[in-house]
Amino acid sequence: MAMLPLLLHWFFIEWYSGKKSSSALLQHVTAMLECGVSAVATLLVTEPVGTLGIRSCRVQMLSDWYTMLYNPSPDYVNTLHCTQEAVYPLYTIVLIYYAFCLVLMMLLRPLLVKKIACGLGKSDRFKSIYAALYFFPILTVLQAIGGGLLYYAFPYIILVLSVVTLAVYMSASEIQSFKNLFAKKKRLIVLFSHWLLHAYGIISISRLDKLEQDLPLLALVPAPALFYIATAKFTEPSRILSEGGNGH
Repeated sequence: MAMLPLLLHWFFIEWYSGKKSSSALLQHVTAMLECGVSAVATLLVTEPVGTLGIRSCRVQMLSDWYTMLYNPSPDYVNTLHCTQEAVYPLYTIVLIYYAFCLVLMMLLRPLLVKKIACGLGKSDRFKSIYAALYFFPILTVLQAIGGGLLYYAFPYIILVLSVVTLAVYMSASEIQSFKNLFAKKKRLIVLFSHWLLHAYGIISISRLDKLEQDLPLLALVPAPALFYIATAKFTEPSRILSEGGNGH
């Protein structure tokens, strides 16, 4: 869940920056800085305060995340609402992190975008920030309701979202060959950022239990991008329409 804000920031910054905008790269770096500082600040305010470590209760089962559903009823009539966060601080630490991300974004990003986003119209330059104001409440609700499910599924979510956003980016940027990919440095930075997310998801799935056996899977990190470039020419809409019109 901590990776999702950064991934969504990058996606919407690229989506709304426009092809001719030179500000997207700096916004990408700023978004990474915001999330990084927020992560450090969250660790510093979590027990033990002032250190980058946390004391956490080990998760045994999914029900550990939903202790409010197991409030005792000694007389089978009245319910005692006395449950605590059994997985502390894994549940609340994400919400604190989102709060820091939102505050830093509102402090830094508007000033930055106002100064550097000259290639965009006044109504477009702040759209990536408006998008964040929508997805942060959505992520908060998802964490509050489905925190336990997300705890077990987040590596797969990271893998799927990183592949989907990379495909959307390459499609929107009309990248259909290695020549198009290497035409701009920004495209390589976006590609390498997604590769890092792919690798993070693969390592998270292994959970370091059998890391030596799973390390060869990191060779699959470039596979989605290579597959897209290899097959993009076969899915070109104009080509499909022309072949359909010719009766092929």
